[in-house]
Amino acid sequence: MQHTSCTEDRIHHALERCLDGLSSARSPMQSWHAGLCMNRWSLEELVKRDPEHFLILLQEILRKTREVQEQCQYELVAPLVLMFSSTLLQTPYFPPDCTILTEACEVFRCFLTWPEPYCSLCRDLLSTLHEELKAPGISYHRLVREEQGLVTANHRSKTMTVLLVNPIDVPPEFLSVSEQLSSIQHSQKETYITLIKHAYQSALGTKLPLHNMHKALQSKTVEELGQVFSDVTEVLETAVTMEDPDKAREHVMQGLEGLRRKIGIPASNGWRSDGMLQTLPLPTAKCCVYKWNKDNFDILNDILEREYSMATTQSSSEQEEGEEEEIQQGVEEEEEDNMVEGDAVMRNGRVDHRASTLSTCSILSTLSTASKDSMFSTYSMASTSSVPSALSVASGVDSDFCEDLEDIQPEKSSKSKARLSRLSMLFKPSNNLYRAKSLGNQEAKDLQLSRSTRSYSLPQPVLLKVAEQQPLKHVCFRRRPILSCDEDNKATTLRVVVFGADHIAGKVARAYSNLRLQERACPRLTRVFKLQFFFIPVRRSCGSPSGAGSPSSGVLSISPVKGSANAEPNPPCSEDSTNDIAHFIGILDPWYKRNMLSLLNLPVSVLCQQTSKIETESCEGSSERLPILADLVLYYCRHAARPVLVQLYQAELTLAGGERRTEVFIHSLELGHTAGTRAIKAMGAASKRFGIDGDREAVPLTLEVVYNKVGVSGRSQWSKTEKVCTSINLIKACKKPEELDSKMEYLQLMMTEVLKRQNSKSKKGYNQQLSTTEVKVDKVQVCGASSTTFAVCLDQDEKKIFQSVTRCEVSVCYKPDSTADWKLRRAISTQTQPLHPTFCSLLCLPIATFSGAQP
Repeated sequence: MQHTSCTEDRIHHALERCLDGLSSARSPMQSWHAGLCMNRWSLEELVKRDPEHFLILLQEILRKTREVQEQCQYELVAPLVLMFSSTLLQTPYFPPDCTILTEACEVFRCFLTWPEPYCSLCRDLLSTLHEELKAPGISYHRLVREEQGLVTANHRSKTMTVLLVNPIDVPPEFLSVSEQLSSIQHSQKETYITLIKHAYQSALGTKLPLHNMHKALQSKTVEELGQVFSDVTEVLETAVTMEDPDKAREHVMQGLEGLRRKIGIPASNGWRSDGMLQTLPLPTAKCCVYKWNKDNFDILNDILEREYSMATTQSSSEQEEGEEEEIQQGVEEEEEDNMVEGDAVMRNGRVDHRASTLSTCSILSTLSTASKDSMFSTYSMASTSSVPSALSVASGVDSDFCEDLEDIQPEKSSKSKARLSRLSMLFKPSNNLYRAKSLGNQEAKDLQLSRSTRSYSLPQPVLLKVAEQQPLKHVCFRRRPILSCDEDNKATTLRVVVFGADHIAGKVARAYSNLRLQERACPRLTRVFKLQFFFIPVRRSCGSPSGAGSPSSGVLSISPVKGSANAEPNPPCSEDSTNDIAHFIGILDPWYKRNMLSLLNLPVSVLCQQTSKIETESCEGSSERLPILADLVLYYCRHAARPVLVQLYQAELTLAGGERRTEVFIHSLELGHTAGTRAIKAMGAASKRFGIDGDREAVPLTLEVVYNKVGVSGRSQWSKTEKVCTSINLIKACKKPEELDSKMEYLQLMMTEVLKRQNSKSKKGYNQQLSTTEVKVDKVQVCGASSTTFAVCLDQDEKKIFQSVTRCEVSVCYKPDSTADWKLRRAISTQTQPLHPTFCSLLCLPIATFSGAQP
């Protein structure tokens, strides 16, 4: 009893440490925050020591949740919900007299009236609780089944995890941990055994000793275990669909008992057994690591091709089996018909001509129907083939004939429908046109117009068009994208996990923008995968920069300065690339800040040391140690289900030769001396031949700057000025919690202006007086006066430096789906008449977080 009380106290204090500092009403228990991400990990390690500890932790979370509800501590709701969900996932068994799940339903139901995201978090948890009451262990079963790629006849959902790492930008230990995660492979047989054992322990507890069950399952083949796994899955999934929890649990008990007798597992002696509860850890998710430093996601096409080849092989094998069954069934039916007809003729003693005529007519009718079925099947396969047609892909308009044809098709066998649906699943066009119409998708408007001509009886929407021949004044209201669940029906979820600082976040932003353009022209990845993006902040490695070498448009022509007394030493490598995007996400989601952003404050040796134990595929009892970083990455991927939207920006650059380029960035744009300094550092060892000067030694530039200043009230004011500057920098404005509002797409414009400069013929010029101006803007245009050119760097990335730029226009980035945007901008030049207001959907990068944006 004393031991139990001591354990409860330890778990209680560990839970308090996890919540320390999250609430504004609570002061941190310690002044340093380097180990905050370790508190939750330490709590889980403490609970895993004994299966009974999970129930204690759940009770402590419920007690704390009631306290939070009474005191209205909004900041603690999301962490408590997430910790309860993760603990519930790993709890081995709930005794029949345990009321934790029903109490949890009552406690978290009270938060449904709270604002977002708290009500959504609690609604999802309540859904999980109701499913666990019906089918114990269903959450664990689904997660492991999807992460390990195990499919059944009726459940084919999978989850794939891809780790994108640039070896130059991350410490070698991080790369080693990523490779270790990808090297861990659990055999299919061991995964089957783990899931079957977990299902029986979750439902029956200690009635069946797991070691006896393990021995009985080890003697089975992989095919036999796969069949048992499919039966267990059907039992659990069927129970979830029942309305009465008591009947559902009874269904699970009966189904598992029937499988026990079928498998041959010996029954227990009496109601209680000598078996003990075991904590079955979550198997490591299947991961693959790629070395990635591109501005595109073309590397994901390898996964798509591999997935498609596996689906094709499986589909062809199932089709062959189905055809063999149909042929065998047809032969048996024909033999039975012949025997019946022969018996009838022998009984009558004569040949019935009417019967033979009817039989012939029925055969011809059957052949005719079969030919029609084959004709319709061929047409259906052609209409959903992998080669996109001009109507379905290029324009997004469905064919009227295809829609009408679906209503008159003859009925086919269920097996034929199943084969066709499996083959056409990868190329089925998504039906998101009405939602896209609300976000400014011109293709959806065209489709709505074409369909409206066929349905005059239905209410017709008002379609706004741009009169290109008539001069107009553009009035556009920005609309932030709407996050919906229209992609949840896809069978495969692809987690894309990226490690890096702000310059890597810029690569992800450009890759995401390119992916949208490619998928709009010819959908491939988005037709098969539900994409989720995860961002793990990492301090930039102190080695050579990621862009060592020449910039995008050639190395800047900067004369070397030998023996310059004013040359400044290289700043620390941590300043070469910041982690402002991760800080911005941490402001939106405090639990992300606690578990992921605080990784930056921990030594690499602590994160990458081997601590946790996981079971491997070799033999029972063998163990392999998993680093803390790997545990944190898996926790992030499994429990971060709500993305936040990070605004993207576009820069239209005009080079000296007249070439125009449009680039996308997410964090910063550096112009002038700042970009030139970064280009020198990108040369690596060759940069020692050049002097890296500060702003006082920089050569000033005469620039014409036009920007749209945004006030506190939200009103904008255009300003045009000519300044002599050393550099102009644009950085994402939101860096503090008080700066978060509905206009998070603003940029902070910082201009370093030269007020007084000392010029001398005998020595180098010197900027005596400098002034820095900061303005919050949403549009900026910079032009070089008198043929002045300058350098531009995007997102602190040395590979995205452009030289000899004469003009730079910066604005927020809109979705490429809207084709009317350029028409509207072209109509701005002649402003005489007002235009009806339109809505432009902003292009944002969705990054997965635990709770989403806080209110």
